[in-house]
Amino acid sequence: MQHVTILDHPLAQDALTHLRDTTTTTPDFRKYSELISKLLIEEAAALLPVSKKPVTTPLTDTDGLVLREEIVLMTILRAGLSMLTPAMHLFPKAPVGFAGLARDEQTALAKEYYWKLPRITEQDTVLLLDPMLATGGSLLHVLKKIHTAKQIILITIVCAPEGIKTLTAAFPDIRIITAAVDEKLNDKKYIVPGLGDFGDRYFATE
Repeated sequence: MQHVTILDHPLAQDALTHLRDTTTTTPDFRKYSELISKLLIEEAAALLPVSKKPVTTPLTDTDGLVLREEIVLMTILRAGLSMLTPAMHLFPKAPVGFAGLARDEQTALAKEYYWKLPRITEQDTVLLLDPMLATGGSLLHVLKKIHTAKQIILITIVCAPEGIKTLTAAFPDIRIITAAVDEKLNDKKYIVPGLGDFGDRYFATE
């Protein structure tokens, strides 16, 4: 998987184990979601280019490094909201876009019900936030509408190999940062072993 980075950081893998566990309480699920999201976003940030900038310290002049490109954050409602706060802490100036997509449980196809996005130029890098990459249907819908960005980095907690195949076949330049590539999708299109319905567990709507 050429463009997939699996974060094997001990803190990330510890958090993932808690997220998978059915006995994890809602407060702990939210806590570990924020932790693993922050670690994944930091890993994605390592892909961003920087340039030198002269700076004056209290003692002398020196050169520092600053991000060279504009960052746009985008999340898919509603589970993607869980990753937005740590992303905004790391990129406080970044504009944020939202896609509202509902999955038809019979067909597993995505239907758009909300779309609000800042202007994206050919110079922008989009950090696309969605905790679960299952079939890839929802993300493929989004990618087709934002493909003009210079770079798109998908930050997700758990992936199914079927979803990775779908996205990379259509968008071979996409980068995917994740904590796990799981075994497969089951006949209901849920990731196995996975961690259940992320949105339901995060928002306590099971």
